[in-house]
Amino acid sequence: MTQTGFSRIGIVGKADPQGLHAPLARLLSLLATRNCTTVLDPCSASACGQTGVPLNELAAQVDLCVVLGGDGTLLNATRVLAPHAVPLIGINLGRLGFLTDIPAKDLEDRLGQVLDGHYALEDRTLLAARLTRSDGVEVSEAMALNDVVVAKGARGSMIEVEVFVDGNFVYNLRADGLILATPTGSTAYALSSGGPIVHPGLKALLLTPICPHTLSNRPVVLQQNAQVEMILHKGTGVFASFDVQDQVLLDPGDRLNVTCARQSVHLIHPPGYDYFAMLREKLRWGTRF
Repeated sequence: MTQTGFSRIGIVGKADPQGLHAPLARLLSLLATRNCTTVLDPCSASACGQTGVPLNELAAQVDLCVVLGGDGTLLNATRVLAPHAVPLIGINLGRLGFLTDIPAKDLEDRLGQVLDGHYALEDRTLLAARLTRSDGVEVSEAMALNDVVVAKGARGSMIEVEVFVDGNFVYNLRADGLILATPTGSTAYALSSGGPIVHPGLKALLLTPICPHTLSNRPVVLQQNAQVEMILHKGTGVFASFDVQDQVLLDPGDRLNVTCARQSVHLIHPPGYDYFAMLREKLRWGTRF
């Protein structure tokens, strides 16, 4: 895409300030030379002695959000900013960085291209989850870009979860847990649990059991508009997790309903972004150990 670049820039920093100050100073310097207006969240503001703005307020003041951190920082920002249709781009200060495209060392060059209007815009699926107790009382709602997970706690035993898709019974799963992932989340917890990598351009969802008791319980790929219901039948210390950012304890009889959210996540990629090149680098395909 080549058009007028962004001018009102939000900055979201990782919660751990270690290693944040130097790249943040470089980012602020770059944006100042571009005459951009900057709005900082509390984490990035504290790293440079400024006053920050809560994310929900920041969203109304910017047309682009730059995330300084790892994938977890971007995931956390996503759930607040996505309803406001604010596009995000990540500068990787973490380890893998599946979602944070720009290495910190290339900050000025790569982000400069984006600010000049040279970038690719990609929409990613966002999940919307609703938790209802066994008495029918709805107790919480949450969003997730990667996955919604129902799993046993550290001291829990195997759990039993009844699963329905579009009202149709799928199975009564006995396992350590169950992951419902987006294509974005297919390279996260679902991949570690034996699920396939699903290209983010596909309109799909992915059900992946965690250590199932019956080995024939394999990952299942669903249509994107599927409505998934997970009912906990047995288990203690069981929790529902949303991008590992929020967790809610579950009791037997609780129902977790998950669909695709009306909003999508708008990710900005610098020129030359290649999904498969990213996979080769992050997963070290072809590397001789």
